[in-house]
Amino acid sequence: MSSLQKTKGIVLKTTNYAESSVVVLVFTEQFGLQSFIVNGVRKPKAKFPPSLFQHLNLLEMVIYHKTSGGLQRIQEVRNIPAYISSPFDVIKSSVLMFLNEVVYKCLKQETQEPHLFSFVYNAIQFLDLHRGNVANFHLVFLVHFARFLGFYPVVNNATDNEYFDLKEAVFTNVRPTHSQVVVQPYSGYIARLLQLNFEHMEELRINSSDRKVLLHALIDFYELHVDNFGKLKSFEVLEEVLGS
Repeated sequence: MSSLQKTKGIVLKTTNYAESSVVVLVFTEQFGLQSFIVNGVRKPKAKFPPSLFQHLNLLEMVIYHKTSGGLQRIQEVRNIPAYISSPFDVIKSSVLMFLNEVVYKCLKQETQEPHLFSFVYNAIQFLDLHRGNVANFHLVFLVHFARFLGFYPVVNNATDNEYFDLKEAVFTNVRPTHSQVVVQPYSGYIARLLQLNFEHMEELRINSSDRKVLLHALIDFYELHVDNFGKLKSFEVLEEVLGS
């Protein structure tokens, strides 16, 4: 049994299926992660052009939603809002590639998660519209994305502490006995990121080599707390583009 439903969506992955179709994994506002079969999309006169389903495209959709799960179908879909700058900016497009891989690895639920959806959706829009320096964008994203995944750092007196314990997600002045720990100045950078939103991300003053170390620390943080997170491929491209 299916019903027509409207929802916003964020494209996470597109996989070719049969001769001319694709299966599109979309993080939807109303239903969480959903997979859609789109028939004939790779034919010359397709109803929906393949460009609609580029990674992290923002969509407005009318779908035939089956509560029983499985592959869903799309009645209507539009790329709204369309990107203004990201596809034409090598730094922004590299950041988007990185965000895509992180979000894809972290999201698991076929259930409505409105606050998480809004965070990702609004972050992508902000990145596209922002005219300033976006070199710290992915760092702010990683720190605050963790809030929705259940391992947001405890922030009490964070900036005054010497260490950040990656396993326990706490700041401390007592060095942990294990090796999953970040020391100053990088623990201080993480504490500062907790205080910043995207609008103020440029207030973190950090050079490219320190940004690289900090990014590796945050990736280690995710590897510890997200099941089957695995190794990221896109961060090497991002580091190169950012001059790290």
